[in-house]
Amino acid sequence: MMLTREDAIEYAMTFPGAYVDTPFHDPNWQLVRVRDIKKAFVLVYERNGRISLNVKMDPAKAVFLRQTFSSVLPAYHQNKEHWSTIVLDGSVPDRDVKLMIAESYDLVTDSPAKRIYEAVKLIPAGKVATYGQIAALAGEPKMARAVGNALHKNPDPDRIPCFRVVNASGELSGNFAFGGPGRQEALLKADGVEVKDGKVDLERFQWKAENRN
Repeated sequence: MMLTREDAIEYAMTFPGAYVDTPFHDPNWQLVRVRDIKKAFVLVYERNGRISLNVKMDPAKAVFLRQTFSSVLPAYHQNKEHWSTIVLDGSVPDRDVKLMIAESYDLVTDSPAKRIYEAVKLIPAGKVATYGQIAALAGEPKMARAVGNALHKNPDPDRIPCFRVVNASGELSGNFAFGGPGRQEALLKADGVEVKDGKVDLERFQWKAENRN
């Protein structure tokens, strides 16, 4: 059972590039970081006589886990939406503690936005994909709204063809996106995609990637 500082750090150190850092004046706090990016994915400290871990979590999953386990709490001394505290008092099964640490590592090392952009790059010319389809390809089927947010912040429109993404009905985005009114439609038409009344016929033009739709 994972109860001690040593147990937690030993498991966290099994992840690629992990190393222990003690950047604060208080030696109670130990951070397990990822070497290449120097970001922490586990913070280990003692509080109220128990060893606790701060780990990064998807906000929706954090709500569920906090409701499920009384020893999973809003993060102590960190952003309480994206980080949670796990109190190692034996009430949270080891498999769940390890899964939370692993997911924290995944979130720190591979941002959802990066995976979204990589998925959009796969859409071939002359085809479109839906927000839900891109979310699934990025590994997060329920984050269609996050896809829209990421694409509106597209850092490289020349290489990330976000104009090829439409909603589940084939409708184009609002006029504020892609550089002004009609811009997405113009880009799609130049790409070989027919647009009629602000919509794309998904039966004809949807990209069938790995049999996902």
